[in-house]
Amino acid sequence: MTAAERAGEAENALRTRHFRRLWGWPSTVLSRSGWPADAGQRVHWHWNYWWQAHVLDCLVDAQVRAPSPERAELVSRYARTIKLRNFGRWTNEYYDDMAWLGIALERARRLVELECSPAVDALVAQLREGWTEDAGGGIWWRKNDQFKNAPANGPAAILHARVGDLTRARELFAWMDSRLVDPVTGLVWDGLRVDTGELVKHIYTYCQGVFLGTCLELSEVEAASRTVLAVAEHCAPGGVLRAQGGGDGGLFAGILARYLALAALRLEGAAAVVARELVLSSAEACYGSTVAAPGGPLFSPTWTEPVALPLVGGDPARDLSVQVGAWMLLEAAATLE
Repeated sequence: MTAAERAGEAENALRTRHFRRLWGWPSTVLSRSGWPADAGQRVHWHWNYWWQAHVLDCLVDAQVRAPSPERAELVSRYARTIKLRNFGRWTNEYYDDMAWLGIALERARRLVELECSPAVDALVAQLREGWTEDAGGGIWWRKNDQFKNAPANGPAAILHARVGDLTRARELFAWMDSRLVDPVTGLVWDGLRVDTGELVKHIYTYCQGVFLGTCLELSEVEAASRTVLAVAEHCAPGGVLRAQGGGDGGLFAGILARYLALAALRLEGAAAVVARELVLSSAEACYGSTVAAPGGPLFSPTWTEPVALPLVGGDPARDLSVQVGAWMLLEAAATLE
């Protein structure tokens, strides 16, 4: 089976198990945040704004992979429903959330011709307001907070670069590169508590991905190559990207895979080869650990371990994030086929 066919299976599985109307309204679609869904998930009470942004981004991936009028219309409907569920607004209190939705919408505008410039403009404007000179620059993780981190500054930098604001994108890159990169390993730490000056040195695959994406948008080849090699050494035992659980963590390795695939296409030399191998090896392991479920494969939160059935309670394989992270990985692999 080709990588593109596997990505198509992942798309169909997620659409079958998770896509539903919002509150039964016609011409709406949103993903339930769990499967099998509990009562709150069935009515989209638990809906996870930033998970939905990544679903939209994966739909854009799928449309690039296999264009169809049906999916182009679905991209539009999905974007409208996110706004509807967010009570008529594109924005929220978290700068990382807004950056992710901005990235997805900008890609939909550029690659699927979705008319969404006012939405992109509104989200970019919010991100600009998140910048302060506290701790030397950067944007906050959320409004009225004292934490600045890679998960907010990385996607914000990517979005700024893609809408043409290279000055702000470079400022965000410089802040992360000077404040959050471990000089020993080359890995990117989580963030900085501005009020205390404490560096939060947790290592998440997510942080490596968004920093790598920033480097690629700004042609920071040395920093991008350093990050790829650091990931291979520290975040991919046996050549497969390390899992980081369910919940939000279910998306982390998929996000890294997205930008590793871009690195494989944009870099040269050893870093490009390593990036390619990480994506393809992870995709092979991920697909090999699936079990059959309605609509298609059910993906494991740990790509080297099979899903244990039956799913019960808080099993992370129920999480939308885990399934989207795997779909994102397989779409990334398809770009390298």
